[in-house]
Amino acid sequence: MYFEQDIVRIAKRENNTKRSYLVVNRLQGKHIPVRPSEAFAMFHELALVLKEAYPKERLLLVGFAETATAIGAAVAVELGSKYMQTTREEIGDVEYILFSEEHSHATEQKLVKNDMDSIIEEVDRIIFVEDEVTTGKTILNMIQVLNTLYSQSVQYAVASLLNGMDQAALQLYARKDIPLHYLVKTDHGGYRAIAGGFTEDGVYVPCDTIRRRTVREFCISHVKDARRLVCAQEYKEACEELWRQVLGVLEKELTGRVLVLGTEEFMYPALYVANGIEQTGCEVACHATTRSPIAVSAHTEYPLHTRYELRSLYDKERVTFIYDMDTYDVVLIVTDARAEEQEGLNSLVNAICRKNKKIFCVRWC
Repeated sequence: MYFEQDIVRIAKRENNTKRSYLVVNRLQGKHIPVRPSEAFAMFHELALVLKEAYPKERLLLVGFAETATAIGAAVAVELGSKYMQTTREEIGDVEYILFSEEHSHATEQKLVKNDMDSIIEEVDRIIFVEDEVTTGKTILNMIQVLNTLYSQSVQYAVASLLNGMDQAALQLYARKDIPLHYLVKTDHGGYRAIAGGFTEDGVYVPCDTIRRRTVREFCISHVKDARRLVCAQEYKEACEELWRQVLGVLEKELTGRVLVLGTEEFMYPALYVANGIEQTGCEVACHATTRSPIAVSAHTEYPLHTRYELRSLYDKERVTFIYDMDTYDVVLIVTDARAEEQEGLNSLVNAICRKNKKIFCVRWC
């Protein structure tokens, strides 16, 4: 059982007029480094809730980019369902279902319409998976778009680690007969004041794109991209093969204290590899780069203290971030970004090498 005070931390959004605070789940493996086994244990508890609720239905799980992609994939694997994630990236030769995300700094979300077309008649229920649901408006936007596009009688549900919806939002979902499943109920009533009580006096580090340290890069083939529709079990098997190949290349290097970094929407494979490394006996932490511009503070009770400004591994014109780098024996970047985009990798390596010497990059391509 999880409790709000154990996992929820409140941070300040930077330059966001829609909502001044951000709820950070310390076990999610996104902004705050976490032991992969702890993240998977939390995802497992959410999967158990859904297994009990829908034992016989044909399910499609949709994980929301970027913070819920690993949650959605992990839960779908345990349910043995179909899975796809939303994305903000460009995928060639596909049509999109477009909708907007409330409160986000990057509001556009997309699903691949070609894949939804292919599966919609084969599912009884679509379950939207989030890290936290606050108003529920984003998901209602998605449901409205889907109902407009498809005449099939599909039911919906929502699953999240945290639920911060107020009474009016909860009642709206009840009237629409959309079940809500979550592990922890949060109360946003005091969050704005908490965030406002912290000064933005943390360390801000701009990282340039001129490589300061040599990094060994490996390209591992047979990628399975969850931005497209996948059978969750096959996705897990592909991630297992990724882990086996990583181990085959780096087994002698993976000792001591290890950090595994995912990149933006690409979280589940990195977390899966990190979990494999942890099972070998290493002390492992995992988190990921993000588009989220979060203020940092020197205050000890604030969740994030140092922010590194990067270029995206997917688009050198896009600014991304990583928070609170520590010192490790080995750092392993796991990404599906194309090798042509070197500026983003260079900036990330420059952030890492401020405290670390041994760095590897695995591209699943």
